[in-house]
Amino acid sequence: MKIAALLTLFGSAAAFAPASRTKSASTLLAWKDETVVGITPPVGFWDPLGLSEGKDDATMNMYREAELKHGRVAMAACLGWYVTAAGVHPAFNSELSSNPLEAAAQLAPVGWLQFVLGCGAIEWLAQQIAKRPGYNAGDLLGASEWVDNSDEGWVDYQNKELNNGRLAMLAIMGIIAQDLLFGNYGDQIFKQ
Repeated sequence: MKIAALLTLFGSAAAFAPASRTKSASTLLAWKDETVVGITPPVGFWDPLGLSEGKDDATMNMYREAELKHGRVAMAACLGWYVTAAGVHPAFNSELSSNPLEAAAQLAPVGWLQFVLGCGAIEWLAQQIAKRPGYNAGDLLGASEWVDNSDEGWVDYQNKELNNGRLAMLAIMGIIAQDLLFGNYGDQIFKQ
């Protein structure tokens, strides 16, 4: 019931968004321009596997959407990992293990069901938002309606989000590997 009310709230908020602007199509070369969001020093445009070769703008936008989504999930996962490692489990009275991988195994099936349904609801909502005209990849809240990439501060913010997401994707893989290989799941900096 609460989820339905929340989804209704998000759906009704779209009615108050300003009219969308249409963007003209560009070529793949435009994605390699140094002024494009996400192309930052010292690497610049980095595609060692050549996944962008011969791709159109729609595919490149899908790649950017996936990069943003995975980066945001990874940032939340890094935060959640250390909250769990600290022994904080608000929904379970801190009765689960402090090791996040063990806590995931101890989670009841109904907890996994809630998790999957919650992720599915968010994904469905994101797909509905993406159908709006003038939608920019990853802009679920419609910020591009009020500011565009001619604003240096906005471009800087987007670059920071992409770079932090890229770092978080690498970090969460390292954190999980550390737990799986060595059993170290918390902050190892201060351990002797």
